Amino acid sequence: MQPRDDGGAEKGAHVAFVVTEDWFFASHFLPMARAAVAAGHTVSVVTRVRAHRDVIVATGARVVALEAERSSLNPMAAGYAAGQLAAILKALRADIVHCVALRGILVGGAAAMLAGIPSRVYALTGLGLIGARQDRAGRLARTGLRLLIRGPLETARTRYLFENPDDVRLLGLDPESPRVAIVGGAGIDPEAWVPSPLPPQPPLRIALTARMLWSKGIDTAVAAARLAQNDGVDLDLALHGAPDPSNRRAIPEATLRDWSRDGVTWHGPTDDVAGALARAHVACLPSRGGEGLPRALLEAAASGRAILTTDVPGCRTLVRDGIEGLVVPPDDPKALAAAMVRLAADPALVARMGAAARARVREGGFTEAAVTDRVLRLYAELA
Repeated sequence: MQPRDDGGAEKGAHVAFVVTEDWFFASHFLPMARAAVAAGHTVSVVTRVRAHRDVIVATGARVVALEAERSSLNPMAAGYAAGQLAAILKALRADIVHCVALRGILVGGAAAMLAGIPSRVYALTGLGLIGARQDRAGRLARTGLRLLIRGPLETARTRYLFENPDDVRLLGLDPESPRVAIVGGAGIDPEAWVPSPLPPQPPLRIALTARMLWSKGIDTAVAAARLAQNDGVDLDLALHGAPDPSNRRAIPEATLRDWSRDGVTWHGPTDDVAGALARAHVACLPSRGGEGLPRALLEAAASGRAILTTDVPGCRTLVRDGIEGLVVPPDDPKALAAAMVRLAADPALVARMGAAARARVREGGFTEAAVTDRVLRLYAELA
């Protein structure tokens, strides 16, 4: 039962989001915070504050600064951050701790345990490099995470929020469990992403909008574009995004500049993803894995663009091979090049896939409204 005020009216819970970076919350979770506030909850966002405090505050949420470096899972650093966070959560008198992403779950879960807060939402937005690695070290790391998250960090009042069913099973959970919710990533507002007419062809214009990380398969896209060009295909590959200095998988700017020649162009970061997609026929994200459900794919699909992506968790959750786009094995430039050649030869197929991608977003549970509704139901269970 929810707490009541003196007048007998129901009051919402105090939800404390724990997320490592303010930009990540601002780019993905503002609708979630806005919906929680509208539902009567008090919302605090505990994060490392840089340039996005004001846009978060505009949702009605409070922003609380926590300095913690997300690029490291060093136990000493994580333990220190958990101690700081526990004091913050106690001072806030939080009822529900909503931990976003892997480090947020590890640090936030430990802090909630120290603060004596049993109601937790663990939102796994992908496993990054740990999820992408298929060697023994990767398998051991995933086993360790499962034992930790499902062990000391779990309570009877923990709920799990996933963006694809593969990650559910990886943590040893049943996708049909009442403790599990699988949502369409952070969701997207299809009315805010209006499809533009496809530009003239040739060339086939391909947009890749993402952080410039090796794990995103940027190098695979560049290699595939070169192979397709060698087969006589007239195409243009536009790379939009910046390296992430806090991420060990960032591609050096010198490498990105070196790739920018002969139909491949790195444009740097952009605040106009919609414009980049409007100038393209196809969106490409050849991820090596570790994704939750990439927002770049949601944006491309909502914009009515056919998608080239890889057969990894998250990407294959949204894109069905031959329907919304083409799905190829990860880290396979030849397969990706063949997909580029196929789309370049069939503009009608490109148009059909783009229309199907937009329909998939609207009808498949990938909208902001669908995601926020499911999250609010989790809060109602825990309040």
